[in-house]
Amino acid sequence: MRLLHTSDWHLGRNLHREDLLPAQRAFVDHLVDTVRAERIDAVLVAGDVYDRAVPSLGAVELFDHALHRLAELSVPVVLISGNHDSARRLGIAARLIERAGVHLRTETARVDEPVLLADAHGPVAVYGVPYLEPALAAAALGAERAGHAAVLGAAMDRIRADLATRPPGTRSVVLAHAFVTGGQASDSERDIAVGGVPSVPASVFDGVHYAALGHLHGCQTINERVRYSGSPLAYSFSEADHRKSVWLVDLGPGGEVDARRIDCPVPRPLHRLRGTLAGLLADQALDGYLRHWLQVTLTDPVRPERAMEQLRARFPHTLQLSFEPERRPEDDRPSYAERTRGRDDTQVALGFVRHVRGSDPDPAERELLGEATEAALVTARGEL
Repeated sequence: MRLLHTSDWHLGRNLHREDLLPAQRAFVDHLVDTVRAERIDAVLVAGDVYDRAVPSLGAVELFDHALHRLAELSVPVVLISGNHDSARRLGIAARLIERAGVHLRTETARVDEPVLLADAHGPVAVYGVPYLEPALAAAALGAERAGHAAVLGAAMDRIRADLATRPPGTRSVVLAHAFVTGGQASDSERDIAVGGVPSVPASVFDGVHYAALGHLHGCQTINERVRYSGSPLAYSFSEADHRKSVWLVDLGPGGEVDARRIDCPVPRPLHRLRGTLAGLLADQALDGYLRHWLQVTLTDPVRPERAMEQLRARFPHTLQLSFEPERRPEDDRPSYAERTRGRDDTQVALGFVRHVRGSDPDPAERELLGEATEAALVTARGEL
């Protein structure tokens, strides 16, 4: 059976206020084309369909469009809710739309209710485990404690128990949205540390032939049978070096796994630049980044005026700007106390302005700071 493993669509998400819906629409086109060209038997979406619990109208319309196009191909789709989704909103009309071959698993109580598929080699049971909030799912699953490993372990125990009732030779697939030990995170995943240690061991999926994971945005292999597809688009500059793709998984007659990556379309590459403003503006070797979305870190000892305006004049798609001035000799002193030792209050205030702004106060500012610190001292001594 040929499966297409995807996750973390995050429909409706922006990149530093850049609208990504057009790029997400291009991904949906690519997904449908891949399903058709590769003769996919089922599409798996392992959570975080939307970027927020109450998605925008444009995001909902795109999701609806994607489901209609996949249904027209008569290809089953199995989806679970992730930690960004509202499970209840996403699961509305779930039992009704199953008639169209779209199988939503957003309820904890349905983790051991598989979607039953079949090919020439027999049945395949596909189980959907939505993101499980430990405090809410522990009691429902009978977990010994409210932790991520405990609740996911309890869900898998139910799945293995159901599998034991299936005909011999039944192959099994599990969709889950979790942080599995060994996975590499990025900056754009919402923290799931609530409920204790957020990671769970890969061994929790023992007994199933393939675990299609969501949550981490980098495509990665935990082991041959446990994989993350990652997000189809880069959603932070920490993902600038990611190769965005989906997994095409061939599940053999005995549950053998043969997986290969299919690249997703890249709307605009991401890159990070670092250096002084003058250096970045003059370096002709950077001409290759004119169409990239850029994160720029300036190292000028004094913060340049109109820095973003100047950068965008040369690099029109600069999205994020930060300042990290080169360290001065006094910055290497071991403590704040030593850096201020021997200085009066006015000098300390002047040093603070210099540290925050990256440049010395002008004469007028020096005079105002001197007057303010002197007034404060007078007040403290009770002379007013």
